Amino acid sequence: MSILNSILRAFTWWNGQTLNTQIFTWRKGIKVGEDDQGNVFYKNTDDSKRWVIFNGEVEASRINPDWHGWLHRTWDEPPTDKPLAHKVWEKPYHENRTGTAMAYAPAGSLRRADPAPRRDYEAWTPE
Repeated sequence: MSILNSILRAFTWWNGQTLNTQIFTWRKGIKVGEDDQGNVFYKNTDDSKRWVIFNGEVEASRINPDWHGWLHRTWDEPPTDKPLAHKVWEKPYHENRTGTAMAYAPAGSLRRADPAPRRDYEAWTPE
């Protein structure tokens, strides 16, 4: 690990867990489980704190609904102990692409590489 990575890890949360989080997890964390993306979920001994250590990019939309409900105390049992029933229409996770070049742009949007011609207005021209 380079010195720059160590400095980033010590002071920024978006580059993975900070040094304080790693120490707190090592001292007080009880591993509850992992999700399909490799994110690891923890709680402390009296269950007053629950947290996640992301595997890779720190992006809240990467937590699936099962674990999100446990983290936010919607239910007490983690999905490892009491899995939720899933519907056939539920879709798998796709990363949030808002603000990137891969963000959704409808037909006619100027952000598209090939915007469709607009037919819903007529441009004004001076006489």
